[in-house]
Amino acid sequence: MLIRFPAMRLVWLSIVCLGIPASGHAQSPGDMQRIFERLDKLEKQNQELAAEVQELRRQLDSNQPPVVAESDAPAPPDTAPTPGERLDVLESRTEELAQSKMGASQRMPVSLTGMVLFNAFRNGGYGGTLQVPVTAQVNQAPASSGATFRQTVIGLKFSGPDLPGGGKASGSAYFDFWGGTASPGNNLFRVRLATVDLAWKNFTLTAGQDKPIVSPREPMSLAQVGLAPLSGAGNLWDWQPQIRVEQRFGNSSTGFRAQAGIFETAEAAPATAPATLSATLERQRPAYEGRLLFFHGSEKRRFEVAPGFHYSNTHVGGHTVDSQLVTLDWRMKPTDAVEITGAYFKGSNAAGLGGLRQGFTLLPSGQIIPVHVAGGWTQISVFPSSRISLNFFGGQEEDRASDLVGNSVRRNLSYAGNIVYKLGPNVLAAIEAAQTRTDYISVGLRRNNHYDLALAYLF
Repeated sequence: MLIRFPAMRLVWLSIVCLGIPASGHAQSPGDMQRIFERLDKLEKQNQELAAEVQELRRQLDSNQPPVVAESDAPAPPDTAPTPGERLDVLESRTEELAQSKMGASQRMPVSLTGMVLFNAFRNGGYGGTLQVPVTAQVNQAPASSGATFRQTVIGLKFSGPDLPGGGKASGSAYFDFWGGTASPGNNLFRVRLATVDLAWKNFTLTAGQDKPIVSPREPMSLAQVGLAPLSGAGNLWDWQPQIRVEQRFGNSSTGFRAQAGIFETAEAAPATAPATLSATLERQRPAYEGRLLFFHGSEKRRFEVAPGFHYSNTHVGGHTVDSQLVTLDWRMKPTDAVEITGAYFKGSNAAGLGGLRQGFTLLPSGQIIPVHVAGGWTQISVFPSSRISLNFFGGQEEDRASDLVGNSVRRNLSYAGNIVYKLGPNVLAAIEAAQTRTDYISVGLRRNNHYDLALAYLF
């Protein structure tokens, strides 16, 4: 009788036979039957495993979760969710994510920016006790030197959400540690600049704290950051609350921008005024300003010029003292390697915008008059390479001597030069030398030299 074995059974039979020890005793029919039964069981299990492997491969190819055989699968617990319940959970989660996305779009994403700035400085004998003197002092004292991180600037920038009519909301706020005293342990956190901009294609409404509308530019310096460069020497810089609007005409290469707004002045009595008069001074006053910027060219070659006006008045001692200025600022970039910027102003009573603190004078007759003033500044910047910039700037404020009394400042002139070297993409090193020349009515000219070494990390 011929017995047919499947191929796998032959393999297992061969293995079993080879494993039988060589002896003179033959196997009984019962033993052979048990061997065949065992081989049949092994072959069945092998076929089941092969079927499961094929099923797993099919499910992986179709990105479906693997399904185990019913014989081996554990019984599902009574609390297992049904497919309908799972669908409900997924729909609920999708709705939650949509609501979360809507909420995020209504908040304004904020990014951190700023500059960690280290300064090592030295002042001459007429520098007084300030790190960055605005004027040369009347009396000579020992030269002073020091180092500080007080001019470090921390900024926050935000953008969004969308506004009706295709507009966009954005803004920023910048702070430093210039408040308090020069002592390292007595520096106060201070708001420098802060703006909220509501901008459309050709129109922007801005509310914030910034430079005067008529004086948006300033020289480049890492030595003078806590106070703007050329403060009291031609740069009207006071960072004050304001609200302004801007309407744009033309395109990105040629056109003009009309700006107007209300600026809060910082009124200050001159040092020569009696204390009784200073007590009557209204410290803040609204000013009305306008500026018209004309521009032409690209960023590589650019020409900009902007005339402007300022009008406000000072209330002191029961009198009203007018502050009226005409202004002009400019930017010329004939090549990639050279840029010229500057500003000019003329009028009366510029103290409330960051000029010398002598906007008005109390005459012996009791009359209070405004001090007529003219001033401005210019900077030439040269860029010999992508890593180096050379900046040379100077400015002055000249007050009319006939409007002054006592030992007031007739003219304050300051000029400086610096080299800024880019050590890395966001690391700058700079050295600057400056001189301030202050001409007093009574004692004449005083000079002070200022030297500064700066290291900045931009983030």
